[in-house]
Amino acid sequence: MHLQRFSNLIDLMASQNLDAIALNPGFSMRYLTNLNFHLMERPTVLLIKKDGKTAFVLPKLESTRAERSFAKEQLFTYGDNPATWIEAFKSAGDYLQIGKSVVGVESTRLRFLEFNFLRNSLPESKIISADEVFASFRIIKEDSEIRYMKTAAQIAQKALIDTLHTPVIGKSEKELASLLTINLLKNGSGELPFLPIVASGANSADPHATPSDHIIQPGELLLFDWGASYEGYASDITRTFAVGDVDPIFYEIADIVMRANQKGFKVAMPGVTAGSIDDATREVISQSGYGEYFFHRTGHGLGMEGHETPYIYSENSVVLQPGMVFTIEPGIYLSGKGGVRIEDDIVITENGAESLTDLPRELQKIR
Repeated sequence: MHLQRFSNLIDLMASQNLDAIALNPGFSMRYLTNLNFHLMERPTVLLIKKDGKTAFVLPKLESTRAERSFAKEQLFTYGDNPATWIEAFKSAGDYLQIGKSVVGVESTRLRFLEFNFLRNSLPESKIISADEVFASFRIIKEDSEIRYMKTAAQIAQKALIDTLHTPVIGKSEKELASLLTINLLKNGSGELPFLPIVASGANSADPHATPSDHIIQPGELLLFDWGASYEGYASDITRTFAVGDVDPIFYEIADIVMRANQKGFKVAMPGVTAGSIDDATREVISQSGYGEYFFHRTGHGLGMEGHETPYIYSENSVVLQPGMVFTIEPGIYLSGKGGVRIEDDIVITENGAESLTDLPRELQKIR
């Protein structure tokens, strides 16, 4: 167990009047235990009681790995016969004495499989969303986590530079995405936090475009949205390029987006709300006459996941604190023509903010 993280979770549980927490495999379990289990057909659930007592239900074949973080009496294992699995859950509940408890779960992570075992093994307990707990659990990053994300950003940036050493004209979006993926791995990325977006021409006006067979042509915009991971922590960057000579309007919107990105960064500091950053970037774009063409939030939190709290949208009143990491990624998207997005990874410091990403933000010409 990471003892300080465990202590923080217990405090958060108390603040939300939860008797226990149930975690299945995912980022929160790994953050807490440093154990990485896959979701599969066999249920795996970590139960944590408000007094700190734990019980881990898992397949017997996984028990050796679990013993790195748990004593044997805390492990409730089962074999291959699904009919016997419920007994492991009942035994874990009896061990923790949570038969009549309020049990919190991650609503975006817990599957029906695990939920059903919990419901049947704890029929007198109330199982509720603990999203307020998990929204705060990983939101403040430790120094080591920030270092990992900075390294992940450096890996990603070097991979794009390597990718652009070869001409892009005549290649398909899929070809470039494949080359970028290879370069990410060559430069030291772990499992990619998401598959790269490579979008050219009209496709670049789709914020979540999927690389296609479209062949990149002179006169088009070319947008890359990509990231790497290092020691389990992600980077997420977007840069847009001009392929040869492009319509002057693209330089106009690229300059506006860059100014919006810079304004958001200047506003970012301890004590301001997440919403104020969205307001700042949106104001620049709206005052330039392109407000209707910026139709997504300004950013999202970053850490073990590519998207996590805090989310950077106007109505978000979360107050920024040192150690919070998030993206600033305004964009302008002209349907049928092309779009520009500039995305940087930002960490709040004691006195302001630092960008973990530093690739040039201007609309550069490539061939």
